[in-house]
Amino acid sequence: MLGLSRADLPEEEVEVWADAWPAFRLFEAMSTQWRTGMGGPSGLDYSIIPAVASMLGIKRRDLPDIFPDLRVLEAEALAVMAESVE
Repeated sequence: MLGLSRADLPEEEVEVWADAWPAFRLFEAMSTQWRTGMGGPSGLDYSIIPAVASMLGIKRRDLPDIFPDLRVLEAEALAVMAESVE
């Protein structure tokens, strides 16, 4: 019940703009790093972002530029997960 399932993902291909690619890679790599509680997922565990980014080769100095896009992806994922509970 918590998180995204394969059925939540569209079958169509979606283009990721080049400037959003680092955030997408980071978001995808953090797919197991959701904070959850009794009400379901509440967001990504931000404390792990630097470690995951480092494993992807993303420099720490680039994180302030990537973080806003990551938050957009997080918000959209939370909205989709909320829809699936209703």
